[in-house]
Parts: sequence; C-alpha cells; structure tokens
Amino acid sequence: MIPGSFSYYRPATVADAIKLLADLGEEARPLAGGHSLIPMKLRLATPGHLVDLHGVAGLKGIRRDGNKVVIGAMTTQHELLGSDEIKTTLPILQEAAALIADPQVRYRGTLGGNVANGDPGNDMPALMLALGAAYRLEGPNGAREVMAGDFYQGAYFTALEPGEILTSVTIPLPAAGHGYAYEKLKRKVGDYATAAAAVVLTMTGGRVASCAIGLTNLHETPLLASDAAKAVVGTSLDAASLKKAAAAAQAIMSPAADARGPIEYRKHVGGIMVQRALQGAAGRAR
Repeated sequence: MIPGSFSYYRPATVADAIKLLADLGEEARPLAGGHSLIPMKLRLATPGHLVDLHGVAGLKGIRRDGNKVVIGAMTTQHELLGSDEIKTTLPILQEAAALIADPQVRYRGTLGGNVANGDPGNDMPALMLALGAAYRLEGPNGAREVMAGDFYQGAYFTALEPGEILTSVTIPLPAAGHGYAYEKLKRKVGDYATAAAAVVLTMTGGRVASCAIGLTNLHETPLLASDAAKAVVGTSLDAASLKKAAAAAQAIMSPAADARGPIEYRKHVGGIMVQRALQGAAGRAR
C-alpha cells in the first residue's frame, strides 16, 4: 500500500520541533518510532507533514536525578533493555520491554511513543501508572508536567495539547527491595496483550506493605487498580486475598470483544494475570 504524499522535516532541537508543529498546524504529526503513525498513514490518516524527532539529541538518554530516573522520550525499548541504570532501579521496565512485539520493533520503538500515543494496547502506560510516573510536555506555551494518571482520557485521547510533544518521563525510584512483575497474555509473538497486569509492591514480615497494580488493554485507557491493590495490603497473599484482588480488578475492566476473545474471557484472564503478577512480585520482594 502506497501512502499519500507528505512533507518531511528533521529538526535538531526540541524548540525547532515545537515551532514546526505549531507552524504546520493540524496537518503535522511528530514521528518517533513510527509503529503507530506509519500504519495510520498508510490506512487511516493522511497527515501532510511528518516531523521526524530522531535528530533531536535532547530527547535521548537515561539519567538519575536524585531519587528519580528521567528517561528521554526517544529512548528505544532496546536501549531500556540494555541499560544498567534501568536494570538496577526499574527492572520492571526491562521485563515489559522484552514482551513488546519483536526485536525489530524494539530497536525502533520508543518509550515516548509508546506512552504518548494513547493506544490502550500499549504496554508501558500501565507500568507508568503503577510506578507513579510523570510526563514532561513541551509546546508553544512552554513546558508542563502531567502525571501519568491524569494523562489518559480515552482511546487515543490524551492530555497533549495541539503542538505539544512528550519530551521525557520521570519515574520515582521504587523502595529498596521492592518486588515487581509484568504478566502478559498474548496470542502470538508481536501481538498486543489479550490482558496484562503490572505489579509493584513491598513486603514486611511476610505481608504486603504497599502495592500498585496497572492493567493493560482491559479498558479504553490503562487502568490503575487501586481497590485490587488495597485488597492485598496487610495480607500474606493467600488464596483468598488473591481471589479478592482479582475480583476487584475485574470490576473495573471493560475490554472490547475482538479477535483476542469475548469480553468475559478477557476479564477472566485479566484476573489471572493480576494474581500471577502479585505472586511473581512477592517472590522477588526482599
């Protein structure tokens, strides 16, 4: 399939990219990894201008900033997998990145593109909710910070204003000795999740002291399953508390019926992913 004609731009700075998007208006789209935009360009949308962000060095990199980690939006999934900083401080990002599509996609796909697109099937947004991440958005009116929990407003609908781009993701360091897990059920390699759950928790004396649970592709936005997390705090994650957490998570799920299965099936396996992720995270907690 041959796309329609378009103009191509490759700015060198964030300021240049923002100016281009502002000047070119609604017909312009930023290009990161391209795994969402290019299929849309071929089939669903016809932006007249593509602003390629790969030349913007300021959008790359992973750095520690006190008790937080700041990740540039154009950092690829492959770079996350190879980062010693991420391995030490935020290993759940590597666990999830390894489950995204295939190596070819991970070499090109970016963290910023994954979290900014608003696709409910993307893996990283649910992790950002569970980790309490914040997004730096920059546009014609300056820069602002939006919490991941306030960013997602509907399928492909986010807090990004016209002309804004997401430039970095800031994640607070989880507690030392925390446990983590990302459990994902998919039909085949490269597919979106039928259901997935991210868990970050701490344990004290064999009982859950704190917990956060994020859900992927079980609603039109990623979900933070707060009631499910509360259900296990203070428990030893016995069978009854796991079942209660799964039920609380299922209560907020509203997946679409699609080729991955009917609604009830997807909610059922969503509950199983929650239980598996809780058990996996507890097993890693120190």
